Amino acid sequence: MRDLADLSSELLFWYDRNARDMPWRTSPSDRKNGITPDPYHIWMSEIMLQQTTVAAVKEYFLKFTTRWPTVQDLANAADEDVMAAWAGLGYYARARNLLKCARAVVTDHGGIFPDDHATLLRLPGIGPYTAAAVSSIAFDQAYTVLDGNVERVMSRLYRVKTPLPAAKPELTDLAANLTPQSRPGDYAQAVMDLGATICTPKSPACGICPWITYCEARKAGDQAEYPKKTPKKPKPTRHGIAYIAQRKDGAWLLERRPAKGLLGGMLGWPGAEWGDTAQEAPPVSADWKNITEDVRHTFTHFHLILQLRIATVPMDCPGMFISKHDFQPNDLPTVMRKAFAMARSHMSH
Repeated sequence: MRDLADLSSELLFWYDRNARDMPWRTSPSDRKNGITPDPYHIWMSEIMLQQTTVAAVKEYFLKFTTRWPTVQDLANAADEDVMAAWAGLGYYARARNLLKCARAVVTDHGGIFPDDHATLLRLPGIGPYTAAAVSSIAFDQAYTVLDGNVERVMSRLYRVKTPLPAAKPELTDLAANLTPQSRPGDYAQAVMDLGATICTPKSPACGICPWITYCEARKAGDQAEYPKKTPKKPKPTRHGIAYIAQRKDGAWLLERRPAKGLLGGMLGWPGAEWGDTAQEAPPVSADWKNITEDVRHTFTHFHLILQLRIATVPMDCPGMFISKHDFQPNDLPTVMRKAFAMARSHMSH
């Protein structure tokens, strides 16, 4: 393989002409004109992009930065407002960490994101990947960013036969060797763009790749076989029941889930913990009717089959009720939103 500097410079040449336009990104031409990225925007986008597509994140990023334009604004926000705004994006621990980190930046760092990598790592919710991304993209420091796109590019470029996830250290070292001292922030985004737009999981567009002459897998003609992956275990299926009750004035009975655990801190419909079998646990005494259709939803580690029970309850019913005027289904996580849509179609009002 030719000189590593050649690879980096050729990728940057390609990026200057093909960089994706994203609401949090500073274009390569703007960077050259001295416009630097907003660390708040880079941090927020990186948290949102964890296990989530760019297409899904754009809308949420614009919603958050319009409502909370600075890290101070976010730090001052009410927890429930942030959790509601995050609803539908999934992996809700990220939203709780978003608030914790914003408040730590304001309290401990005067509202300014630290440009020191080790200090970033000490902030809530910032692990090695996010610290590297912020250091690199926001502060133009030569840290190596390894996401799924970069893993795929490196595995093909060097034809790495070790399967993921065991290959991560090897792929990190290979990616680090390519990271240039000059323009490392643009380079980090360039190699991610390369994976997202050309070196794609299926049918990579090798003919227009700036690294076509270097790629070992391309030379061997087996690029589609990389990265190698260890087979995943099949996901188990869990079962549960959601109880959806509406008061005679139209208010809905909801609960806020515990801060820790799945869907932590989010509003949801009452019910017992999900397990191997569905456990009856009605939150109040009522004439609960069983809906014959199930709600099905897939989380990262398991499939869920949720039975539904619906009831109309009297005005003096205990519990946390949200008026029909204040209730926003979009404030619910996706599985709870699915349950509401199905229950609503079976309720009389």
